[in-house]
Amino acid sequence: MKKALTGRSRRKLRIRKKVNGTTERPRFSVFRSSKHIYAQVIDDTTGKTLVSASSNTKAFSSDGNKTDAAKTVGTAIAKACADKGIQKVVFDRNGYIYHGRVKALADAAREAGLTF
Repeated sequence: MKKALTGRSRRKLRIRKKVNGTTERPRFSVFRSSKHIYAQVIDDTTGKTLVSASSNTKAFSSDGNKTDAAKTVGTAIAKACADKGIQKVVFDRNGYIYHGRVKALADAAREAGLTF
């Protein structure tokens, strides 16, 4: 039996048909849970995660709201990408609406030096 797809799953499949990360421009993927936000930079040709950051680590501390946490994660992943020599990425919003925490993470990553 086929499993019924949710709205986000359908949007995710539609986006992933068009967005593909290469070695020159890896995919910058975002996952948003109810409490935390996660970001990864993935090379789809080799299937490896190059850089990751999340608000769920011990090193992370934020006294603000979840949008502030997303901004901090965006800045952290941009700095980690700069350390690895990655400057250009392809943004994958992973089926989420480009608004709120996803937009805050993307804007913070752009301000910290990532290009997408």
